[in-house]
Amino acid sequence: MFKKFEEKESVTGVTQLKSSAQRGIRAKLLDEYSHCEDYLNQIVPKKEAMKIVKCHDHVEIIAIGNELLFFRQRDGPFMPTLRLLHKYPILLSHQQVDKGAIRFVLSGANIMCPGLTSPGGKMAPADKDTVVAIMAEGKEHALAVGILKMSTGDIASINKGVGVENVHYLNDGLWHFRTVK
Repeated sequence: MFKKFEEKESVTGVTQLKSSAQRGIRAKLLDEYSHCEDYLNQIVPKKEAMKIVKCHDHVEIIAIGNELLFFRQRDGPFMPTLRLLHKYPILLSHQQVDKGAIRFVLSGANIMCPGLTSPGGKMAPADKDTVVAIMAEGKEHALAVGILKMSTGDIASINKGVGVENVHYLNDGLWHFRTVK
């Protein structure tokens, strides 16, 4: 999604949201990330001005101040940016890939089932279409955010094909996108 994302070409507009729209987004975030309600109050304070950055391919990025917090495509789920996920790793469940998959994930490839089920991989139980953090064997921080294409039970039993769709990874266009005007 963000492989060829460049600020000058991809951003179509930045809008400061009305307080009613901010309340709606806060409610949706609290619904999606109910397990970390205390942290969401720190991440998305009620009194801060929230902006929405509209981009090509129906991508919306939520920003407070100059910090990019969450993004989504069309009416999909809100996903935290990697910078936010590094500060608050509790936001998403973690799926770990083995060392051999790291360079492929960092180039934008989807995560294949064998990379999750090999001896270096670990999976936390999760359902299909769940937003997850992709961790790497031996590393502290997440290297990607993805969406499960199968439940973790199916990944373990089938062990073939794409297990997680890579949506946002280290050093992609969103990672390098820093300023919101």
